[in-house]
Amino acid sequence: MSPVALSDRFDRALVYATQVHAGQLRKGTQIPYIAHLLAVAALVLEHGGDEDQAIAALLHDAAEDHGGEVRLVDIRGRFGERVEAIVRECSDALPVAGEPKKPWKERKEAYLSHLEHADEGVLLVSAADKLHNARAVLLDYRDVDEAVFERFKGGREGTLCYHRKVAEVLARRLPGSLTRELAETVAHLDELVAAAAAGPAGAKP
Repeated sequence: MSPVALSDRFDRALVYATQVHAGQLRKGTQIPYIAHLLAVAALVLEHGGDEDQAIAALLHDAAEDHGGEVRLVDIRGRFGERVEAIVRECSDALPVAGEPKKPWKERKEAYLSHLEHADEGVLLVSAADKLHNARAVLLDYRDVDEAVFERFKGGREGTLCYHRKVAEVLARRLPGSLTRELAETVAHLDELVAAAAAGPAGAKP
């Protein structure tokens, strides 16, 4: 794997992401949202991503959470067409300001279908995002049990099912250590939830 030289474009993207998500926290926590974006960008770089992919990792939720198409136009102007395209394809909704997103299940099903045809650059950023999300859910489940699923519109069953399906698609479309860890993390979470549901004999370690 060749070393990736990060330019001032990455620096500017980091500042931009920090400003776009200013005041935003991870669901159900006091963790600044930028922590997630930094983690996703780190995973992309650790698994062979280039600067465009790392920048897209920093910005992958910017349009979905803050501005939709208007935000994408801004990203394209600042960071180029490839970054904008990856961010667009990593978004499961691009609502107009003031309008609600489509129903959760509809958005997730569409995103899973989209991954079947997405290119490798998009798959890498998506896999990094989903791995960090799965890690966070697993860690928080150990701390707060079933309450972790109250943060998500899919509830326990919907959230677990979505993680499982997205891990399956990404493992098939982008085989490697990143998606292998994603599958293992999701499987571990499934095991802990199943063990807890089985009663005291299956309580979490």
